[in-house]
Amino acid sequence: MNYLIKMKIPFYKPLLAATSAAILASCGSSAPTIVSTPIENIDTIPLKVTALTDAQFKNWPEADLITDTIPGMSINKAYSEIIKNQKGAKVIVGVIDSGTDIEHEDLKNVIWTNTDEIPGNGKDDDNNGYIDDVHGWNFLGDAVDENLEFVRIYRDLKPKYEGKSASNVSEANREEFILYKEAEAEFEKKMNEAKQNLSQYQQIKSQLVSAHQAVSSQLGKEDYTTEELRAMQATAQPLNQYKAMLLQIQQNVNENIPTAIEELDGALDYYTDQVEVNLNPDLNGRAIVGDDPNDLDDRNYGNNNVMGPEADKENIKHGTHVAGIIAAQRNNGIGMNGVANNVEIMPVRAVPNGDEYDKDIALAIRYAVDNGAKVINTSFGKYFSTHPDWVRDAIKYAADNDVLIVNAAGNESVNLDEEMVYPNDQTPDMPQEISDNFLTVGALNYDYGSDLVAGFSNYGKKNVDVFAPGSKIWSTTPNNEYEFLQGTSMASPAVAGVAAMIRSYFPKLTAPQVKKIIMDSGLPVKTNVIVGGDRLNTQQFSELSTSGKIVNLYNALILASKVSK
Repeated sequence: MNYLIKMKIPFYKPLLAATSAAILASCGSSAPTIVSTPIENIDTIPLKVTALTDAQFKNWPEADLITDTIPGMSINKAYSEIIKNQKGAKVIVGVIDSGTDIEHEDLKNVIWTNTDEIPGNGKDDDNNGYIDDVHGWNFLGDAVDENLEFVRIYRDLKPKYEGKSASNVSEANREEFILYKEAEAEFEKKMNEAKQNLSQYQQIKSQLVSAHQAVSSQLGKEDYTTEELRAMQATAQPLNQYKAMLLQIQQNVNENIPTAIEELDGALDYYTDQVEVNLNPDLNGRAIVGDDPNDLDDRNYGNNNVMGPEADKENIKHGTHVAGIIAAQRNNGIGMNGVANNVEIMPVRAVPNGDEYDKDIALAIRYAVDNGAKVINTSFGKYFSTHPDWVRDAIKYAADNDVLIVNAAGNESVNLDEEMVYPNDQTPDMPQEISDNFLTVGALNYDYGSDLVAGFSNYGKKNVDVFAPGSKIWSTTPNNEYEFLQGTSMASPAVAGVAAMIRSYFPKLTAPQVKKIIMDSGLPVKTNVIVGGDRLNTQQFSELSTSGKIVNLYNALILASKVSK
């Protein structure tokens, strides 16, 4: 499942559960020399007391904590003081996701092209096993909607184990039976929650729309301010009740009612999708693909349409947003700037509207590696897996080929040292990493201080490596549009962009070295922060990840220069 969090309305329950000049001496294949002073002692930085402007929100991941008191990654500082006009080597970044709008105005010039493939001739010209894969591969074919993994497990094993107890299951089937019971319990819990939330939001919307229509009629306008609402004369019921309700919403969420209704519609869409699609055991989204998802050797499936089958491109919003964070074309006078220049995005479509299949992810990683990616972004995850070894073997394959995988930590506000998530390079029971090329990223909020960690972000001293901007992130969305989205899905590509920059300007550094540089060069924070959005739960930021640091591009380039000597 994509690690994306919808924007929240605090009034409701959450809709879904931060020196010296630098000189580049050379470029190209030889590593440049950087003379500079790292950013340090950030615990003494004063808190920002004014709200971010619209312009600051759109660019806050690029901000510098010392200069702006915003916990960004010092991207602008790195470009102005270190990169300047220097050119690095081209780096291919694989984006394993829902698909990418390769026609987007801010992405079309940074999309990878397989020059060994002749477009449209129906042949596998480069003999890589994929016909006409000019810009990547689509392992989902025409499939869009899919169940969550525990629903698939529950559906597939129900005929075998329904009504049975552990006492009448053979020892050979005991492990599978336990998996079935876990999946069944999770299915029943999540379906009940989704139905209850859907009903609740339907009632709230009905009340809110009625109140808004009545007040709009009274005031003669739909986009009214809090001051106008407060001044409205409302002596009769229910208008007086409507006024009180709308005032409470406006005062709590600091936005107008039409926007609040739009946010509420997003919640309704989400829970409707949960009930009708993701949690619906009668759905078999995979049937249209035509392969056996339990057979890793059955590889003749998918197509080269990395934008997916839907004309409106709505299903590829997530992957398009991720790609823009990494590499939206910089300084072209339109849209926004991605973290990295000198990057080609290789779209690999493998994440549906639901949980991804282990087979698709394993093959997607191998595809990206075999076709030249040096960094791979994986902004997805799940808590059940039927073939985790396939994915772990692919991670090891990437390690063997010097490819860094940057991975989103997840959005359930849980400690990953205690809860298993997939994909991963270690487990709570086996903390020893299976490879040294897998970097897991938690999400930061734009507020430096106690609210630094995004309330939705997972964390873990052993299983999360670093934190990066992930709340209210502005980036590309399909059809030449741009949007704020948030989640660890947005934090991971920010770090993938940093990794690509290091590999571009210091191409001799290995994937493990790049991982270590990103972790070691970050900004350390030792103060207490709120964890999981619970103000009663505070912990030291340094204990929420292995590094205890905020990723910082400026410092990373300085350290990379020293390590590369």
